[in-house]
Amino acid sequence: MAELTNRRIMVAATPEGELSESHFRAEDGVAGEPGPGEVLVRSVLLSIDPANRAWLQGRTYREQVRPGDVMAGLVLGEVVAENGAGIPVGGYVTADGGWQQYAVLPAKRVAPVEVVGDLTHHLGVFGMTGLTAYFGLFDVGRPAAGETVLVSAAAGATGSVVGQLARIHGCRVVGVTGSAAKNEVLTSRLGFDAAIDHRSPTFADDLREACPNGVDVYFDNVGGPVLDAALRRMNTHGRIVCCGVVSQYDTAAPAAGPDGVPGLVVTKRLRMEGFLVFDYAKRYAEGLASLAEWVRNGSLIELLDVVEGLDNAPRALMGLLAGENVGKRIVRVGPDRL
Repeated sequence: MAELTNRRIMVAATPEGELSESHFRAEDGVAGEPGPGEVLVRSVLLSIDPANRAWLQGRTYREQVRPGDVMAGLVLGEVVAENGAGIPVGGYVTADGGWQQYAVLPAKRVAPVEVVGDLTHHLGVFGMTGLTAYFGLFDVGRPAAGETVLVSAAAGATGSVVGQLARIHGCRVVGVTGSAAKNEVLTSRLGFDAAIDHRSPTFADDLREACPNGVDVYFDNVGGPVLDAALRRMNTHGRIVCCGVVSQYDTAAPAAGPDGVPGLVVTKRLRMEGFLVFDYAKRYAEGLASLAEWVRNGSLIELLDVVEGLDNAPRALMGLLAGENVGKRIVRVGPDRL
């Protein structure tokens, strides 16, 4: 096989505060060839997620990504070579391939993809995004038809799916975003019953007006002041699904925990529970079957925000953390097929 140039985005420095392009550097190397039981994967699409920022800061559910490492990230890619791995050349896989054009990976670390519709679905609604929304809402939040579900970062990748799933389930759905334009997308395209702007000086009053009967399930993607406000609107025996804390990832000094803990949790008998989608790996097929049916019948719409070019990945992540995306942010690294 001819030697392949591998463009890579490396971590140049660990950020102490707000992320900047100076924390990354691009370099060209050689892709390498797969050893026994390995595959060479050409990245087609790269998922941009808030967790990317957390991985730079310290150990989470994975080891910290440190200076000198290829920046970590989930890719959807094409297998271009294999060495006894049993995965056909030309097939698509998802893997923790990182911010690079090519990755040599053990076969056990890639997941073959049976393509349904556009490839982008498999990093979005049919990928970790959709599965996170599905299991977080239905297994952790456990909404009942007629209940009020509040979703923060509701125009983002996960939040936009959560709100639609709650609507499909027969709930009243209220979204929280950072702009009137995003709120319009939620109510006019995705079927949210109401949407409010957390940057509004009347946010607390707006939340009360949008949720006059309180909140039964709050799907929290942001933490911080929005979580504080949501706690005060929770109904007795309400459920708070702790999915992410994007408001705190890109700061030098994350804020302290919400003021209403433990007081409101005790008096209202609330349940706050964090989760990782990997906890449900044995049930992915269940979630994917439901998500695929809702996409097929038009009940579930996927919002996509595609950025072109691997070199733009740092800016894509910075923009995501600043809230500029609407829907799932993906970087296109290369064409579907060469």
